[in-house]
Amino acid sequence: MHLMALILTLGLLWPVGPPLPEVLRGWQPPPGPYAAGHRGVDLAAPPDTAVVAPVAGTVTFAGPVGGRGVLTLTLPHSGTPPLRTTFSPVTPLVRTGTRVAAGTPVARVAPGTHCPEACLHWGLLRGDRYLNPLLLTPRAPSRLLPVGG
Repeated sequence: MHLMALILTLGLLWPVGPPLPEVLRGWQPPPGPYAAGHRGVDLAAPPDTAVVAPVAGTVTFAGPVGGRGVLTLTLPHSGTPPLRTTFSPVTPLVRTGTRVAAGTPVARVAPGTHCPEACLHWGLLRGDRYLNPLLLTPRAPSRLLPVGG
């Protein structure tokens, strides 16, 4: 299934908010698999903010990585390999293997050193390929305007 058609089908939510969180740092894909880049987006969120599942899925990881709490949610019916969305630094509220509905609290933002300000780092992967998680967010419909104003 094409990614944009999939996104429209899934009807995803923002992982924090309302209100809509400020994007502190956007997605900057690296030029190569081991090059510098920002493989996700940083959303403004103070410690202890609830993180909700943006879509129904299965928690496929909930635990520490490099001293930070991480939660990975795998999205069913999202192709092969399936899409996975990740959140850090967090304190997971659910265990690996838990199936959750969209909007279910899955973690709380933990204090961390990822951002100069408190934030939630949100990532999206298909296999080992990083994608921009903002592709998953709801957007207002596009409108065509007449040429020349």
